[in-house]
Amino acid sequence: MRHTISVLVENKFGVLARVAGMFSGRGFNIDTLNVGPTHDPSLSRITATVRGNDQQLDQCIKQLNKLINVIEIEDLRRGQFVARELLMVKISADSKTRTEVVQICDIFRAKVIHISHTGVIVEITGDENKIKAFLDLINPFGIVEIARTGNVALRRNNESVISK
Repeated sequence: MRHTISVLVENKFGVLARVAGMFSGRGFNIDTLNVGPTHDPSLSRITATVRGNDQQLDQCIKQLNKLINVIEIEDLRRGQFVARELLMVKISADSKTRTEVVQICDIFRAKVIHISHTGVIVEITGDENKIKAFLDLINPFGIVEIARTGNVALRRNNESVISK
């Protein structure tokens, strides 16, 4: 089962390594990992998408709560939340295929950020399904390179936060 965990941590040296180590120590493979500052410069938010059963996840959350620099943990699998990802992709596109690639980008509200004689670089944001559908449509043109942020997520309301 796939789970999205949001962990609010103190913005200090080594915290990310300890949190990531906690996941791997419990046998979770991290599908996506995103870390960034919050509105408070002393705090960062770690958003991880992991696979595991409910019992493993509950044990992992208990272990995360024991880490000194962890402030708050949200298990986003049980509630309504919004998740988005940023994708940048370099696509092969010559003068014959460029128009079709740009039309697909328009349909998905993707933004062309660079054009050359041999290809385009596009940025797109959205949920996992939108990103997958976009990649499926542009794949026949030739994907040269991809950079993805992984999920960032926030709960829609203030319910069910697991705090220390």
